[in-house]
Amino acid sequence: MPNLRYVVALALASLALAAPAPAAEEARMRLRDLGISIGHYPTGKFNAITDVAGVKVGHHTLAGPPGTPIHTGVTAIVPRDDVWNKKVFASQFRLNGNGEMTAAHWIEEAGWLETPILLTDTLSIPQVSDGVVTWMENHYPDMGLGDDVVIPCVAECDDSFLNDQRGRHNLGAHAMTAIEQAKSGPVAEGAVGAGTGMTSFRFKGGIGTSSRMVSKEDGGYTIGILVNCNMGTRGDLRIDGVPVGQEIPQLMPKSKPSEGSIIMVLATDAPLLPHQLNRMCRRMAMGLARTGTTAHHGSGDIAIAFSTATVVPHYPKELTMPVNAINNTHLDPLFDATIECMEEAVDNALCMAKTTVGRDGNTVYALPYPELRKAMRKHGHPVK
Repeated sequence: MPNLRYVVALALASLALAAPAPAAEEARMRLRDLGISIGHYPTGKFNAITDVAGVKVGHHTLAGPPGTPIHTGVTAIVPRDDVWNKKVFASQFRLNGNGEMTAAHWIEEAGWLETPILLTDTLSIPQVSDGVVTWMENHYPDMGLGDDVVIPCVAECDDSFLNDQRGRHNLGAHAMTAIEQAKSGPVAEGAVGAGTGMTSFRFKGGIGTSSRMVSKEDGGYTIGILVNCNMGTRGDLRIDGVPVGQEIPQLMPKSKPSEGSIIMVLATDAPLLPHQLNRMCRRMAMGLARTGTTAHHGSGDIAIAFSTATVVPHYPKELTMPVNAINNTHLDPLFDATIECMEEAVDNALCMAKTTVGRDGNTVYALPYPELRKAMRKHGHPVK
């Protein structure tokens, strides 16, 4: 049965005078397609979190025509197939706590992750959590009977400036679809999935991703990051050190979106223990700082990191398990690569997002390439 709130919202939108569609934009490109490279570590094949073998990403997007009230969605990050029985070491970090990521206490207590990670809007957490529970029960029929119950990992950002969030349009079925459609390879970015209604630095934000590879001498490991960007004020925005936000004061929303949030997800094949993954989470915060945002009082800035290198068994019979881990004194290349990767993931979200006209005609404009190019050249950066 369709969601009644969804049907009513679309019906009301069709009766109202539709807001004018935004002017045709230049085809959206990632940061490197514009000739701007962050840092010096090489990227993986897709420059995405899916460069970490076994990691998959899926989206389910709910977006009506311009001016309609529904602009939201769900994004799923699947660490590996059968993550329930083959858990991954994990940790989480709260930079600023006006946000939510369910299962955070258990992740920190146990040191592992045992479900997909779902991203969505704030008020959709209950429905999306329900979808994860249903998906897990379908795949593990003994769950809650002879086996443990599951605590879903669902993280949120507030998309209410563009989306009718009170309608709670993301349903459990949408969460299940995002998980089922998760795949390796290139990742859709910008106004897609959980990023559909997000605003960042008063530009259109959303989903962004990037990856880095450390040298063979440092282990040859891969780091991938995916973010849902909904944070920052215009004057703060910096791209590779250039104060882009100060150079582009135009194209501001007519009213002020919320202070915003960001969810940061890191995957790696480096053999890291939970406390080391917590250190990686904190380096993501340092990469975020390079973009200019300052984790305002009203922002929810939450990071989670996991490693696919170790299989943590579900109810093992053995008393102990062998674990391989990088010595702490050799972590610096991973820290450096994480900071670069995080910065570029945010920039990719901004570069790929499209101008969006949402509920009540609220409009958030895409980062304009001509002005971006002008700002970068002004500060000595070559761009296409």
